[in-house]
Amino acid sequence: MLCVGRLRGFGARAGALPSQWAGQGSLQAGIRARRVSTSWSPVGAAFNVKPQGSRLDLFGERRGLFGVPELSAPEGFHTAQEEALRKTELLVDRACSTPPGPQTVLIFDELSDSLCRVADLADFVKIAHPEPAFREAAEEACRSIGTVVEKLNTNVDLYQSLQKLLADKKLVDSLDPETRRVAELFMFDFEISGIHLDKEKRKRAVDLNVKILDLSSTFLMGTNFPNKIEKHLLPEHIRHNFTSAGDHIIIDGLHAEAPDDLVREAAYKIFLYPNAGQLKCLEELLSSRDLLAKLVGYATFSHRALQGTIAKNPETVMQFLEKLSDKLSERTLKDFAMIREMKMKLNPQNSEVMPWDPPYYSGVIRAERYNIEPSLYCPFFSLGACMEGLNILLNRLLGISLYAEQPAKGEVWSEDVRKLAVVHESEGLLGYIYCDFFQRADKPHQDCHFTIRGGRLKEDGDYQLPVVVLMLNLPRSSRSSPTLLTPGMMENLFHEMGHAMHSMLGRTRYQHVTGTRCPTDFAEVPSILMEYFANDYRVVNQFARHYQTGQPLPKTMVSRLCESKKVCAAADMQLQVFYATLDQIYHGKHPLRNSTTDILKETQEKFYGLPYVPNTAWQLRFSHLVGYGAKYYSYLMSRAVASMVWKECFLQDPFNRAAGERYRREMLAHGGGREPMLMVEAVMTVLIQYYPHRTNIHRHKQQ
Repeated sequence: MLCVGRLRGFGARAGALPSQWAGQGSLQAGIRARRVSTSWSPVGAAFNVKPQGSRLDLFGERRGLFGVPELSAPEGFHTAQEEALRKTELLVDRACSTPPGPQTVLIFDELSDSLCRVADLADFVKIAHPEPAFREAAEEACRSIGTVVEKLNTNVDLYQSLQKLLADKKLVDSLDPETRRVAELFMFDFEISGIHLDKEKRKRAVDLNVKILDLSSTFLMGTNFPNKIEKHLLPEHIRHNFTSAGDHIIIDGLHAEAPDDLVREAAYKIFLYPNAGQLKCLEELLSSRDLLAKLVGYATFSHRALQGTIAKNPETVMQFLEKLSDKLSERTLKDFAMIREMKMKLNPQNSEVMPWDPPYYSGVIRAERYNIEPSLYCPFFSLGACMEGLNILLNRLLGISLYAEQPAKGEVWSEDVRKLAVVHESEGLLGYIYCDFFQRADKPHQDCHFTIRGGRLKEDGDYQLPVVVLMLNLPRSSRSSPTLLTPGMMENLFHEMGHAMHSMLGRTRYQHVTGTRCPTDFAEVPSILMEYFANDYRVVNQFARHYQTGQPLPKTMVSRLCESKKVCAAADMQLQVFYATLDQIYHGKHPLRNSTTDILKETQEKFYGLPYVPNTAWQLRFSHLVGYGAKYYSYLMSRAVASMVWKECFLQDPFNRAAGERYRREMLAHGGGREPMLMVEAVMTVLIQYYPHRTNIHRHKQQ
């Protein structure tokens, strides 16, 4: 019913904006702005200079994380948690005693928000904070709130208060569409949690859910844990590529871009060597999910997880994946043949294509065929330039500007975290984005978006502004240059900013459906759509310029870069089909017909085509099995939808303001408050009215 298991939200409204925004909408005066004398806009400059740290706030009041006073110390999580639980009790009593009506849904949403305000923030802190004490306190808060949520999802009195509303046809008909949908979503959460079961089975469902939360956390931590090998077992000439620790070599990743075949092979075999504890954790996680699904009335966990998505059921997902695989197969074989030819050219002694080869050799082919080398592009993609590019795009498309704001002392968890205020030209402040962009010890090696606080309309009429974190793993700046991004890093930045804009622009009445709180196979549409902008030369030409000379990136280089991304694209997508199929099988019929490793081997050879490497277990590094369990296909399905939106809305003009406003109004603004395909169809229908001659839209809709 509430926030655990969904994309979530929490934070604190704080800080201020450049003075020209004083008085706009809900903005306030009394502003500090950091002025840097360069050719960049304020946001570009902020990301191309060293962080100023907390020295500006030596005499200011110390705030807690995200401006939450209690979180100035790890113990504050317990205080925040207790306050949330106290408020929860009051709201449960209120929900159960209030006559059925629209107010019932508002109370449920406030109940959800009060728990998410702690759980979502803790969900981020437990993996990202550099201090172990904060991580441990956040982990405990996550578990505590998660347990309460699962108990509420099986609370019969609470369920009946909502059921009375939805059973009254006259009352339901009087609800506006968003309120009705949110009420139905809360009811759906009760149903998939086993509210219809007897008391003993409901308790069993709660216990299973809590166990799944614990196993998920353990498995997720294990996916990033490095492996080590005795130094003498590695050839001496490749040891310098890895970290040494006494008599051991530490392998913390796949080193997929390393030019030496032996380095990639060693990294692949050692990093993916099976860990018995991690394997047991995965088996228990999959088994517990299956038990829960069967307990609450579903054939498999996949059937349960896909309720309410675009795909609806696992049969549709598998049909989609199999059809896509069939369409890709011929091109994938050509890609592998091309990779094999290049490997034979560079390494005649061993030309068989292995799983550690495609990322490296496809890069070599791109560089040779299109005369590009990623390092030639990096000077044109300083982080400041890329942020400026996002600022230009968002301003022209949606009337939005990004402003860097100095965080208060204690507000951020690392001194290099930047805080952005998102400002609309007429609506004023929309929300905040915290940019945790740089590599540091113990930080997860993944790019992702976290909702810290969801937007919602409060009882006093004010709008609770959304707060999110974007987490990347970019190299730090050096004495001689700012942070420079490869083209791939730039594309990832645009992707994650797509999630952030979904959160910022989702102006729903209820936080339960704000921004990215929508079906998973729709949540990736805005982020993947941003990749299309990042690969369009008309967009890239607006910001890609040399960090030293200011020289624009030549149009021919931009065009070659965009064309080069088609190289081995089929093999890349085929790999995603393999991952998505594996995910479906793991969450399909149980008991599984074989071990997870045997299933990996079979699926890899059938849906990818490259041989399985003995004594490896890639599935133990498959972190998406936690947050995207039975839903990894979402990336592929969202790509199909995003492609359609791009072609029909922005291909002719990526800066089309009218198309941008329609995209915001018909898709982004609703978050999860409308059925996903209704939103897509609304964008297309409006587009037909503007461009009736573009008849291929009808064809897309029929397909």
